[in-house]
Amino acid sequence: MGKLSKAVTDMRTNAAITDKKRDEGLTTPKEIKRYDDISYGPHGQFNLLDIYHRKDAVDKQPTIVNIHGGGWVYGSKEIYQFYCMSLAMRGFTVVNFNYRLAPENLYPAALEDINQVFTFIKENAKDYKMDPENLCVVGDSAGAQLASHYLAIMTNPDFEKFFAFTTPDVTVKAVALNCGLYDARKSAETRRDELIVEYLGRENLENEEKRAQLLESIDVLKNITPKFPPTFVMSAENDFLLDNAQPMYDFLKEKGIECKIEIFGRKEQKEIAHVFHVNMRLPEADICNEHECDFFRKFCDTMK
Repeated sequence: MGKLSKAVTDMRTNAAITDKKRDEGLTTPKEIKRYDDISYGPHGQFNLLDIYHRKDAVDKQPTIVNIHGGGWVYGSKEIYQFYCMSLAMRGFTVVNFNYRLAPENLYPAALEDINQVFTFIKENAKDYKMDPENLCVVGDSAGAQLASHYLAIMTNPDFEKFFAFTTPDVTVKAVALNCGLYDARKSAETRRDELIVEYLGRENLENEEKRAQLLESIDVLKNITPKFPPTFVMSAENDFLLDNAQPMYDFLKEKGIECKIEIFGRKEQKEIAHVFHVNMRLPEADICNEHECDFFRKFCDTMK
């Protein structure tokens, strides 16, 4: 692996500073039982997950799987732990995990790891009060792209043929796509997003034969069917990816998929911006997360 690009080093450096400041002083709620650093695959620290649920949970619960953001090149379960525990406080079991990051691990490494997580849930549900028949997914930024990509694979057998893995027999009841980018193919073709180039691999995009196959396998919108789960699309007025939200909502509606859209904040509220919902100090984050959990409750068998 050669020298990292400025886009990657800037993302990793600046985001780490911001995330550390955001979560400074936060602690695990006394009501939460947490299981940390469980191995779910062969890739060391990149294949670790945490699980959270309320201490008073007595049986399996609807389970939320969090796919973290970070431009495909940054992020960890540690910087999502307080957000995920806030979801667990609402009566869900929550799975929060690391996955392999680009450019050290190129596409489709992250998707392979996500599939390993869902397989882990299927095989270990009873040990951690997880319910593989009542799963929900949250993903933000690049994590929202990964969530939409993986769920398209899970619900479209023809699309799954592009990949070397087989999705497990679990049921995803709903998904929340937060502040995401959804047309990965367009972004790769235009190369306006330097980080998606890092994710897919510059050499792959410059090789004509590899590029054609790559673009087909990342064409999520082409492969979403009416079997895609009910979807909550969220963004904010000051989200730099805001322009992706309404088109995704409209696209899903046209496919006949039950969905909802909410755009938070006003232009003068600079703090209500990209992935604001992960900041546990913002009242708007609490409102957003409650609305998404309410959406999930509509579709989970034990919470209707």
